[in-house]
Amino acid sequence: MGKHMDKRIKWGIIGVIIVGSVWLGIRTFTPRENEELAEAELLPKESRASRALNVNAKIVKPHLLTDELPIIGRLVPDEEVDLSFETSGKIIDINFQEGTFVTEGQLLAKVNDSQLQAQLKRLEAQMPLAEDRVFRQNALLQRDAVSREAYEQVKTELATLNADIENVRANIDMTELRAPFDGIIGLRQVSVGAYASPTTVIAKLTKITPLKVEFSVPERYADQVKKGTNLSFRLEGYLDPFDSQVYATEAHLDEETHTLTVRALYPNEKGELLPGRYADIRLKKQEIPDALAIPSEAIVPEMGKNKVFVYRSGLAVPVDVEIGIRTEAEVQVVRGLSAGDTILTSGTLQLRQGMPVILDKID
Repeated sequence: MGKHMDKRIKWGIIGVIIVGSVWLGIRTFTPRENEELAEAELLPKESRASRALNVNAKIVKPHLLTDELPIIGRLVPDEEVDLSFETSGKIIDINFQEGTFVTEGQLLAKVNDSQLQAQLKRLEAQMPLAEDRVFRQNALLQRDAVSREAYEQVKTELATLNADIENVRANIDMTELRAPFDGIIGLRQVSVGAYASPTTVIAKLTKITPLKVEFSVPERYADQVKKGTNLSFRLEGYLDPFDSQVYATEAHLDEETHTLTVRALYPNEKGELLPGRYADIRLKKQEIPDALAIPSEAIVPEMGKNKVFVYRSGLAVPVDVEIGIRTEAEVQVVRGLSAGDTILTSGTLQLRQGMPVILDKID
């Protein structure tokens, strides 16, 4: 009898252990409901509906909307040239100060021309005699005292002498370095006494009034950029943008980058901007004076459509909209909204049809 009792106790303990293990496993691996969600489900519907969402709003008003294309460009001089002599020789004079403004035709430097000056004096000294010969031969020809061939010979000699004089004067001009246009002359690379040749750069001359703004636009925008297109650009260190206008475009797209090179002009009348700087360009593709535009964050994409939530009598009401152009911060609405509508601009992912809302801020 005792043995049977011991067996029952033993099997009872084993049974309790098995049941406990099974219950613990079920408890461990069964997902538990969110306590807050359970509490919310126990609340009456009236109480749940009274939980309004605090949001910001904006009143839709017509205003100017500019569709801009951001591009990185650079400022380049209107004209720029490396100055050098057309002939070779020793530099005997430099007539400019580095970094100053020079005018077109101003003498900047000169190489030795003493040999050419001597040739010029010799040729000019022969001019009176050559002219006198032509005069006397012409007088004799009028009296038939000389042949026309003799007269033509002395005329040819005079013309040749004049040509030689002009040639020497041209060579003398080549010993003078003059400014080809108004501009700022840079740092000189030579000194007086140095030997210069046509490959020797004396200095760089740069015209900075006006300045050119050069940039490239992607192929898909090439047909939107034409002569007269307005644009603005910003430079580091300047708060206000600078306005310029396209004056020319390249005749074809770049074969490697598939972009169109464009140039605009900025007057730079005060000379405050220098070429070589990078410019943050805003190319104006389109301007709509009375656009209904709303903040981008107010748009909620859903099932291939776009919608916004409109504030009506304390509730959020979804409205399907058709959008137009986009900018960095705004989206044009071409259908679905009217001027004066109040749209919700925050909490849009939490909003639902007919959800109560409280407006914290209205722009």
